[in-house]
Formats: sequence, C-alpha cells, structure tokens
Amino acid sequence: MTLDRKGKTLLVLALVTVVGMAFRVSWNALRDVARAIGADDTAATLYPFVVDGLMALALVATLVLVGPDRTFALRVLGTYTLASLVLNYVHGLVPALHGSTVDWGRLADWDPANYALVLLATSLPVGAIYFGSDLVAKILDHRPDTAPAGQVCGPVTGESAHFPHTPTHPAEQPAIPAAGTAALPASEVPSTLVTGHADAVRGADPHAPHAVRTDNDVAEETLRQAQFEEARLERMRQDARRVYAESAQAGRPVSARALGDAFGMSESWGRKQILAVRDEEEPSRPQLRALDTAAV
Repeated sequence: MTLDRKGKTLLVLALVTVVGMAFRVSWNALRDVARAIGADDTAATLYPFVVDGLMALALVATLVLVGPDRTFALRVLGTYTLASLVLNYVHGLVPALHGSTVDWGRLADWDPANYALVLLATSLPVGAIYFGSDLVAKILDHRPDTAPAGQVCGPVTGESAHFPHTPTHPAEQPAIPAAGTAALPASEVPSTLVTGHADAVRGADPHAPHAVRTDNDVAEETLRQAQFEEARLERMRQDARRVYAESAQAGRPVSARALGDAFGMSESWGRKQILAVRDEEEPSRPQLRALDTAAV
C-alpha cells in the first residue's frame, strides 16, 4: 500500500511535531549542562540547538546521501544521539543542575567521570562545526544516480531492462586481418541485395511479429553465405600472392609453409599461391609449329 500526497504530508507533520516536543524536553537538560561548564545565558540557550540541530541535519543527510557518505551521516547521527543521551542522563542524576547550584565545571563526584563529561560537553559544539560543514558539503555535491546507457527501468520493480532486440552480451568483434592484407576490392563487396536486406532487417519495427522463414529464404541465405565465403577466400588468395610477389622482388621469397602459416592455411595452399604467382610472371612462350617437309 502506498501513501498519497496528503498522507505523506500528514506523516511529515507528525514527525516534525514529535521531534519538536522531544527537542523541548532535551533543551532543558542541555541548557543546564551548558551553564555548569561555564556558558553564559545566551550560550546556554543556544547550546541545545547545536547538539540536537546537528542530529536533525544528520538525519536529513541520511535520507539524501548514498553509499559511504550515507554511512558517515549515520555515524554522526548515532554519535550525537548518544552524547545527548548521556548529558540528559547526567542531568537526571544530578539534582543540583536543576537549580544551578552545582559548582562550576562539576558534573560528577568522581573526578575521572567528571573530566570525561566536561570534555564531552565542551567538544560537542566544535564537532558540530566540523561535521555539520562536512555533511552540508556532501549534500550539495551529491548527484542522483542515473540508469546506465542502453537500459531502462522496468514498469513496476525498477529492474533494468534491455531495449528491444539489444543483445545481453556484447557482440563478437570480427577477427583482425593478417598484417599486410589488402582491403576487399570493390568488385568483391557483398551485393546491394545483401546490404539492402540487412538495412530492412535493422530498420524493422521491433514490436512487429517475426516473419516465418520459408525454404526459399533459407536457400537464399545459404547462397549468400557461400558467395561471401568465396569472396573472402579469393581476397585471401590475392593477398597471399601479393605478399609472395613483394618478397620475391625484395630478394627474400617466403617459403610455402611460412606463407600458409601467415594466412592460417596449410603448406600446400601456400605452394599453390606461389605457383600461381610464378605462372603469372612467366613470359609467354612462342608457339612452335612443325614444318611441312613436303612443302619445302
């Protein structure tokens, strides 16, 4: 069950009322303690606002901050709550504090306890300055977290949900071609039929029902894959021949095994490419014809 705006307003007003009454009760004890440690009337009147006011500020910080900053605000809230509780407890145990008849700087009969209580009471204003300024700086620098790019929150649970047809895992990157390979010639780029089909699939409505794949579609896709694979192999052959031709011109021709290994193929495949280069570079031989002896 969720509260409407009116219910939330009433809840906040009730909290403010309870906190205000609790502050009034604590204010009397903290004022008497402040007088006992040497504060004048004005300082004793403002002393409760220092202690309980920082508690209110720390409470607001816990509602705004997150992570380590929120933990720090909770520690400040707990520390000052415990200190206020101790001083209120001392005020209840020492009746002389009520009538301001206690000796100056005397909060307990036992000296170690008295020194500790006086140190606590006098250090709270200094700590309020330090911790209060730190909490305000953290609140002003706080930026609400935003949802990661590429994700949206679910309708009810707030769980992150991927966009339609967005893969859960990153797509595999294409393999990096071997060093020295040339780009795919323009004549071997996949046909416009393939690219047009890919654009149509990419631009389709993600919410539209998927079309049923027929046997013709499967056959066309298989044919396109075969054409693309043949183009890739032909590009690899041309690259291997070019690498061998350059090495031969430099006077350091590569071996068939080294050529095959460079392109992830076998030694026989490399030998075929070397023979193809040699056949292309071999000058054309004159055609010899037998002479007709009778004509001579």
